[in-house]
Order: sequence, then structure tokens, then C-alpha cells
Amino acid sequence: MNNVATLSKVPAVTLGFWIIKILATTLGETGGDTVTMTMNWGYLAGTALFLSALAALVLWQILAKKFHPLIYWATITASTTAGTTMADFADRSLGIGYVGGSSLLLACVLATLALWYWSERTISVDTVSTPKVEVFYWATITFSQTLGTALGDWIAADPGDPAAFGGVLGLGYMGGALVFVIALAVVAAAYFWTSISRVMLFWIAFILTRPLGATIGDFLDKPISQGGLNLSRPVASAVIAVLIIGCIVVLPQRPGEHPRRSAPVV
Repeated sequence: MNNVATLSKVPAVTLGFWIIKILATTLGETGGDTVTMTMNWGYLAGTALFLSALAALVLWQILAKKFHPLIYWATITASTTAGTTMADFADRSLGIGYVGGSSLLLACVLATLALWYWSERTISVDTVSTPKVEVFYWATITFSQTLGTALGDWIAADPGDPAAFGGVLGLGYMGGALVFVIALAVVAAAYFWTSISRVMLFWIAFILTRPLGATIGDFLDKPISQGGLNLSRPVASAVIAVLIIGCIVVLPQRPGEHPRRSAPVV
């Protein structure tokens, strides 16, 4: 039996990972809105653009022989931007609303995780070191990013929003962000003080960081009349992109370690 640990194609989950992830999800919201709203491409064309970029970056990531921080975070950013436009297209253009979109996307996330577990007997990100597992990983990532966008809108949207049929909480952007900060704090507490599966806690936290970024992004670029700051979407996107690059350079970036073959992964 091979007991030699190998390196994963994705980064180790550290505090730096979560900081960059939240910044990337915020960029996904402002960047997606820049194309679909400011540039007026619409949700369908925006989705086609970002899905094409995502497909190309995922292929690049899979073909890479080892973990490359810039490729990885570019792919994450593409997935969260595509998630923004896909969720908006489903919620608004397809007319299923925030509740319908969130329910559909949650089912997609759970189905992808179930298929991954059925195939590999684990859904741990530390095992992402083969093309097959990478496909499962990036499919789950994309669905979770899209789900996060729909969840953020459901929490924050005003009841008068055209996609609010079926109900919304209407907490506003900062109220929504606070809800997700508290939820993430609960997950962090569970990580440090309970024996709940670390793999399950990771995926819960990964999903929750997306609506946190979405509500922050909306707060930055939505009109003041809607509870936002009405900042320029392109400028906000550029500033966040610079922050992400700075964090990648400054914060430690190392690949995760594949568990030993003889050790169970849960």
C-alpha cells in the first residue's frame, strides 16, 4: 500500500485562503454586474462570456502539473463571476425567483457532492490531485458560487424586487452580510470546538462566503436608493482585483497535502 503523501492541485485551507476567497466572491459580484448591467450585455451574454472563460481556466488548471496560485485564483474568480450571471439569469430572466433559484442550485450542489462521494468515497479538497477529481471539484465550486449569489439576493433583496416572488427576507445588503458573518462565525466555532466533519464544515463555509461577497459587492455598487454606495462597478472591480493579487503575493500560498493512502478521508 502506498503511504507516500502527494500534493494537491488546490491550496491548503488557511486564513489567507478564506480572505482571498471572500475578495474573489466580491469581485465576482461587481465584475459580473459590470458586464451585464454597466456594459449592458444582459445576463445571457454575460453568462456565455464568463462560462467560456471558466471552461478555459478549468482546462488550464487540470492540465497544470502542480498548484499555481495565479491560475487557481483566476479560476475561482471566473467561477464566482459566472455564478453571478448564471444566478441572475435563472432568478430573473427565467422567472423562477430567488427562492426557486436557491432551491434549484442547492439541489445541484448536493447532487454533485453525492456523485463525487459515490465515485471517490470522499469529497475532501485535499484529494484534488487527478483530472477526474478536479472535474468534480470545479463543478461543485461553480454550482456553490451560483447558489451563493441566489442566497445573497434572497436574504438582502427588497420585497418589491421583481424576482422576490415566493418571499425574501429583505434585510438589505449590510444586514445580509451580517447574517453570513454570524453564520461563518458559527461554522468556525464548530471547527474549533466540536468534532463535526471538517470536510462538511469546509463546504458549508465555502458556500457561505459567496453570499457574503455578493452582499458586500452589491453594497458597493448598487444605487443609494437601493441601500448601496453607488460606486463605479469597473473601478470597484479593479480595486478588488488589485487587492486579490496583493494577497496572493503577500499571504502564504502552498498546495494542500493529499492524505496518505492508508488513512481514511471523511
